[in-house]
Amino acid sequence: MLSEEALMNKIDITHDFYEYYEKNIDPDKYSKVLRNWHKILWEKYLPDNKNILNLVEKDYGLFHKSILGEYYLTSDSIIHTYSRRKSFSDIINKFPIEEINNFRHIASKIGGYILFPGYKINNAQTINGARGFNVKIADRFDLTLECIRLYYVGEYNKLINPLGDVLNRYDNYFKLFLDFKGYCNFFLLQDLTQDNFTKIKYFLPFNGFNSKPLPSSVDEYDIYKNNCIDFVNSRNNRIIEFIRENIK
Repeated sequence: MLSEEALMNKIDITHDFYEYYEKNIDPDKYSKVLRNWHKILWEKYLPDNKNILNLVEKDYGLFHKSILGEYYLTSDSIIHTYSRRKSFSDIINKFPIEEINNFRHIASKIGGYILFPGYKINNAQTINGARGFNVKIADRFDLTLECIRLYYVGEYNKLINPLGDVLNRYDNYFKLFLDFKGYCNFFLLQDLTQDNFTKIKYFLPFNGFNSKPLPSSVDEYDIYKNNCIDFVNSRNNRIIEFIRENIK
């Protein structure tokens, strides 16, 4: 395994940050490698092709300041295995431990992370906090992305968009990406969308936000697991392609 110093400026899609979780340390907060990889990937032209999202390290995140505004951004893990939840033990125990460990490790690779605003507005929840505590989202990123899609088409009603009010608080940040397509292209999320960015490729069949968001059977968990893995692998491939084309 390469040292942190060797990894700082070289993105490796085979590297995973699971060692942090094994030590009960949050890589989103404490991994300098992960923070620097975010800087390498996302410090680039915004969808307007005029302004760059310049980023400097600040505290446990990255900070941008320009005529576009000031934004403090922090890393967020977007793939959750739920494998350490006691309520999932009956389901998890039906799988070989090697299969679950493989899921954990893939979820901990760079394709499983994104940046979100890390500052509170009016002392209300951040996006990261809200999507974790909202029972209709339960930290699922595909459902979070559906909320972001709804936000971009002007749907903020909490009955339709459970994160509508939260996303609307960060309106200035999301305006940086112009529209949903711009947001997805910027963060290399294309493989979680379909039909020209009008629909989400859900990790589980989606019947609206009134249905339970978490897998409730072995079969459902297997579908969820495989779709998450496919997404991370696809996004990692996009990251490699982006690096080859844009980073010398």
